[in-house]
Amino acid sequence: MKFEVIMKRILIFVALILGVTSLQAQDFLKKSKVSGSFQIDGNYYWEDEGIGITEDVIDGNKFGGYGFGKIQYQLGNFTAGIRFEAYQIFRMTGLPTDLNNGNGMGLANYYATYDNGTIGVTVGDIYDQFGNGLIFRTYEEWTLGFDNSLRGIRAVFRPTEGVTIKGLYGKQRLYWESYEDHGLVRGIDGEWDINQSIKAWNNTKLKATLGASFVSKYEADKVYSYGDNTYNLPQNVGAYAGRMNLGYGRFGFSAEYARKINDPSAFNNWIYRDGQELLASLSYSQKGLGIVLQAKRVDNMSFKSKRAEEENKLDIGFIPPLNYTHSHSLPSMFSYASQPLGEMGIQFQINYTIPKKTVLGGKYGTKLAFNYSQVNDIKRDSIMYNGVKTMNMMGTKGYDSPFFAIGDKMFYRDFNFEIEKKISKDWHLTLMYINLYYDMETIEGHPGAEPVKAHFAFGEVIYKINKKHSLRLELQHMWDNVGMNQEIDPVYEENYNKRGNWFAFLLEYTIAPKWFVSVADKYNYGNPFEEKRDHYFTGSFGYIKDQTRIAISGGRQSEGLICVGGVCRPVPASSGVSLTVTTSF
Repeated sequence: MKFEVIMKRILIFVALILGVTSLQAQDFLKKSKVSGSFQIDGNYYWEDEGIGITEDVIDGNKFGGYGFGKIQYQLGNFTAGIRFEAYQIFRMTGLPTDLNNGNGMGLANYYATYDNGTIGVTVGDIYDQFGNGLIFRTYEEWTLGFDNSLRGIRAVFRPTEGVTIKGLYGKQRLYWESYEDHGLVRGIDGEWDINQSIKAWNNTKLKATLGASFVSKYEADKVYSYGDNTYNLPQNVGAYAGRMNLGYGRFGFSAEYARKINDPSAFNNWIYRDGQELLASLSYSQKGLGIVLQAKRVDNMSFKSKRAEEENKLDIGFIPPLNYTHSHSLPSMFSYASQPLGEMGIQFQINYTIPKKTVLGGKYGTKLAFNYSQVNDIKRDSIMYNGVKTMNMMGTKGYDSPFFAIGDKMFYRDFNFEIEKKISKDWHLTLMYINLYYDMETIEGHPGAEPVKAHFAFGEVIYKINKKHSLRLELQHMWDNVGMNQEIDPVYEENYNKRGNWFAFLLEYTIAPKWFVSVADKYNYGNPFEEKRDHYFTGSFGYIKDQTRIAISGGRQSEGLICVGGVCRPVPASSGVSLTVTTSF
């Protein structure tokens, strides 16, 4: 019997039993709660030869639409929910075209949960993570078209105060593919909050939490042939992790270490090296001051429930990013994507508020923020086998890598400084400087692309006209290391679509709490190819009432990456109008 059919039958059975027994029938209507949300995104595209959007690119597909609706029902300790999704998309939207496979719509998520505080059971689609998610994290990110939910069963047991034990079993979602070809994922996680468990520790300054996890995936196929070679692949791949969170007064420290046994896959070129990852954080906080230092090391930690998949498909584990997340349009074009095959990163962040009624603080105080983050490759040493160097060679252990050695190749570096100042009750000013290094060849997969070495200046002024009306002006500039007159081989021209100097502005008018309208432009006036020096004009209009938001925007979209939590997808250049409607109840 197919996996999906079994899961649906189990879900229906559990829902019926728990729904009937959780509360008496006469309390059914009184204690029932229903909530939900809906979202619809529609795009209409038109030809725009100025940025290369021709009829051949559109290929007759001028409309793209997608949306979802989810409903949750709660009755006492029982909760159930469903999510329906529909997609009519094509390549210009930037969403994975696999979402449009088949009829492009269906019941994507359903679940039923019973939890009385001591025992909890969920059947259906599960979103959860163990610790920081290094060896297990399932989540959904609508803007990326990403969803790796686990369809199966999860049990949670809380035997005593401060102790939580989880166990789960199932298969992951990949767009609308059948679950039959995906590997089984099995995991267990335990966490102990010592301060909750031991009364003598309830009110101590020292706070401590310990946790441990084990996850394995099973794939039946154990032989892989490539050319004249045949490889025996492990059917069971296990990963384990341990973590701690400590706090004392104003100080905090957390760390998690994970290790995965050899897991040859298409992502790592079928090498048999074990994987490992370390994530650590040290922090200090007091009124007006916060300091955070984070570090991580990742080595061959791609962990998927189907060994033939690449990119970010069917990821079981998650690589947390340490870099600063930029929301402004120009620096966000160069967002960092985590490198599961190997990276060493560090981030240092200081937030300080100059007190009010001081020379530099003024009447309202002044907020300062400094951030430095850098990510390098790991150091790899080739292994000699029969007199041959086997660096990343298929069917070998791949390489050796000293744990604390940093690779010479730098993937990403971001130094930024921000000043935020309330000048008066009506005026608010924000200034920011960013110095960025971005290895486009590695992060975006553009062979031969030279790294971006850019400076950014950002300024934002908000003027509060009255209690309801306000204006916001945003100005940005980017200085790239690529010169306007630099000679570039036309073979690499596509690597320079978003290179060169840029200028951007945005002007937004808001009538709180319901209306907003904005106009914006991005202009890459310094692109080394004259035909790529384009304006990207956009205009937006929105209406908000209660839990409903309607937004319409039109104009040009520049090429770039959309990244959320270190996971990215490319967005091609486009021209058209879009509509977004969201509501909840």
